[in-house]
Amino acid sequence: MAQTKRKRTRKHRGTPAGTIDRAGRTGRPQTRQDAKQIAKQRRQDRLDKPPTWSGSVNRAAIAAAVFAVLVVVLFDRTVAQGAILGGFMFLLYIPLGYVTDQAIYRYRQRKKQGAS
Repeated sequence: MAQTKRKRTRKHRGTPAGTIDRAGRTGRPQTRQDAKQIAKQRRQDRLDKPPTWSGSVNRAAIAAAVFAVLVVVLFDRTVAQGAILGGFMFLLYIPLGYVTDQAIYRYRQRKKQGAS
């Protein structure tokens, strides 16, 4: 028997929440100049945000984990020694990272005020 309804040409992809994600962009295509301008504005917005302690904690956790792994691998220490040194470095990296971020933020703000 012939099919009476027309089949859809694109697949509708549902998410676990029940919403439907549509493929493709519906707006007008961007020119290269527009894309560069948008990227520049997003970067500027990101750099204009003041530093946060949570950002410093996240960065310190990553750096301390890398440090602990390197201590174990390169210096042939036990995992417990690496974890202890990693914990110490984590506590050291948090304020150090925040102060560094704050100094860079203040420098950029002063530079921005001078240019305006």
